[in-house]
Amino acid sequence: MGSATTAASTARRSAGSAVNRAGQHDWVEKAGRVGHIAKAVSYGLIAILALQVAFHQGGKTTDRQGVLREVAGKSFGTAALWALAIGFAAYAFWQFVRAVLDRNGDGTDAKGLAKRGQHVLVGAIYTASAVAAVSLAVGSDSGTGGSEKEETARVLEWPGGQWIVGIIGVAMFVYGLANVWKAKAQKFRKDLDEGRMDPAVRTWSTRSGVIGYAARGVVFALIGFFLTKAALEYDPDEAIGIDGALRKLADQTYGTWLLGLVAAGLLAYAVFSLVQARYRRM
Repeated sequence: MGSATTAASTARRSAGSAVNRAGQHDWVEKAGRVGHIAKAVSYGLIAILALQVAFHQGGKTTDRQGVLREVAGKSFGTAALWALAIGFAAYAFWQFVRAVLDRNGDGTDAKGLAKRGQHVLVGAIYTASAVAAVSLAVGSDSGTGGSEKEETARVLEWPGGQWIVGIIGVAMFVYGLANVWKAKAQKFRKDLDEGRMDPAVRTWSTRSGVIGYAARGVVFALIGFFLTKAALEYDPDEAIGIDGALRKLADQTYGTWLLGLVAAGLLAYAVFSLVQARYRRM
C-alpha cells in the first residue's frame, strides 16, 4: 500500500513538473512578445484615428474591430490582417498559458484565481479579435461580431441578464480605476526587466506607461460606467465600447482637447506595449 502511495505521489510530482516545463517553454515567451507587438499596432491605429478626429483631419473614433475593417480597406490589407491575426492569436495563447499552467505563479488562493480568470477573459477577447481578422482577410465579415448595443441587448434577454450586464459593467469600471492606480503607483514597472534598459529607455518607458495606463483607465472606466447604466435602465443603447467612450469625450465641453489628450495617451500605451514586447518578464 505504501509503495503504491509513493508511486502515485511520484507520478503526480512528475506530471506537475511536466506541466511547469510546458508553461515555461520558450515558445510561450515568444508568443507573448509577438502578441504585444500586435497589441501595440491595434492601440496605435485606434489612437491615430482618434487624433485625426480631434484635429479635424478626418478619421473616426473606433475600437479594435473597427481598426481591422480600416486595415481591410487598404491595398496591403490582407497581409496586414493575417499578421494581426497571428499576433492576436499569439497574445491569446500566452494569456491562456498564464491562466491554465500558472506561468506567473499566481497560485490558487482567491487573489491568484482572480488574476488567472482575468488572463482567461483577456485571452478570449484576443481570440475573438484573431477570428475577426481572419474573417476579414478571407473576405467575410461574419466573424467580427455585433456592436456593443447588440451584444448587450442579447445578454439582457437572458435570465438574470440585467445582473450579468451590471456585474460586467462594475468590473470594467473598477478595472479602469485599477489602470489609473497602476499608472499613479507605476505598478507596471515590476513586470519589466529594467536592468537591461539604459537610463534613457527606462525614463521613456516609465513615462509612456504612466500616460498610457492613465488614458486606458479613463476609457475602460467610461465603458464600465455606461454598461452599468445600461443594466440599471435596462437600455442596451447606453452600452459603449472603446469607440463610444472616445465619442463621449469628444461630445463634452472642450471635447476636442479631451479626445486629443486621451488619444495621445492611447498612443503612449501603444509605445509601452512595444516596450513590453522587448523588456517584459514573460
